[in-house]
Amino acid sequence: MRTALDRLADEVVDHRFKGLPPDAAGLTVGELAAERRSLHRGGFTTPVLTLSAEAVEHNLLSLDRFATRHGLELAPHGKTSMAPQLFQQQLDHGAWGITLAVPHQVRVARAFGVQRIFLANQLVDAAALAWLSGELDADPDFRCVTYVDSERGVALMDAALRRAGAVRPLEVVVELGAAGGRTGVRDEGEAAAVADAVAAVPTLRLVGVAGYEGEVPDADGESVRAWLRRLTGLAVAFDRAGRYSGTAEIVVSAGGSAWFDAVAEAFAELPALSRPVCRLLRSGAYVSHDDGRYRSVTPFNRVPEEGSLLPAFRLWAQVVSRPEPGLVLINAGKRDIAHDLDLPEIQVIRDVAGVVRGGDGLAVTRLADQHAFVVDTGGGSLPEVGDWVGLGMSHPCTIFDKWQLIPLVAGDGTVTDYIRTLF
Repeated sequence: MRTALDRLADEVVDHRFKGLPPDAAGLTVGELAAERRSLHRGGFTTPVLTLSAEAVEHNLLSLDRFATRHGLELAPHGKTSMAPQLFQQQLDHGAWGITLAVPHQVRVARAFGVQRIFLANQLVDAAALAWLSGELDADPDFRCVTYVDSERGVALMDAALRRAGAVRPLEVVVELGAAGGRTGVRDEGEAAAVADAVAAVPTLRLVGVAGYEGEVPDADGESVRAWLRRLTGLAVAFDRAGRYSGTAEIVVSAGGSAWFDAVAEAFAELPALSRPVCRLLRSGAYVSHDDGRYRSVTPFNRVPEEGSLLPAFRLWAQVVSRPEPGLVLINAGKRDIAHDLDLPEIQVIRDVAGVVRGGDGLAVTRLADQHAFVVDTGGGSLPEVGDWVGLGMSHPCTIFDKWQLIPLVAGDGTVTDYIRTLF
């Protein structure tokens, strides 16, 4: 994986990468990082998305400590960042592996040497299954666990793997869903039927159960915990029925970034089973956290003694117009900013002289493709044309994918590295 990551540093900086200094064109990413330019004086153009080096490190440590404290393994959801450098940092901080959602993402992770992958979807694409089978057969140290949630899905997977000449069985977990939610079986009888279908084919091996509590409709503490009790109950029932034949451990997995405290509680109550249990948490948004959705729902709000997370994103845009009294336009919009959950918030203003002040009393009211509308909501002081505006944003899963190369910035404003995303 280090060799593949090293190759990222050899990529040439050019017009593909938003916000980077025009005079850096032709340098490699590694050469530009070695210059340790100042974000504000080093030629960066706006808009430019940044990640705080200190916040990322804090978040990595915080969730690793939480998982360790509660006897959990962590397989963070890589779809959040699709950044192999962050995958490696997560693995370096003790992660069991990386969770992914679709075959392309698995291919990216494998290209960078990830040896344990949890695929949180039922995989019925024949071409993808043939590729995955080849990866498993070629590398005895590679492990991939994926969902199953229907008898038809099991049949399609078996047929594709047989055609591919698979040697190693593909490890699967039965996904438990919820009525009105996303994927997954809706009841325990259906789960048993899917498990029986897996047992009837040689190409698959049942190793556990899994699901995502965040898809419980109108999720709250009571409904999430009730669903988690169903999940752990299913794991126990399968074990008592002898459904885990041929596996050395039982995988029980859940956990986004909003309810990992409830997951830890439920998994701690699992009784002793016939095999060791891998209690696998899949939170992904924690690595960057945010200034919106996850700031409000992180479990560390409920249990602050367990840890904390820091928002790592800041997007810098520039005032380009003050067309009428009380209105400012900055040069970042829907192409640059997550807008599916919340509008960004104005955190800081840096004027043309380099003087920094807070953004109190100012708000973004709407976004166009390449502009954000900023108004004074009471007591604020609107920035002038040319001033830089620092924005906090909501929902990491729709921020990372808008930026291919993201400056990693130290607290003093020095850019220490560049994070490559591969969406």
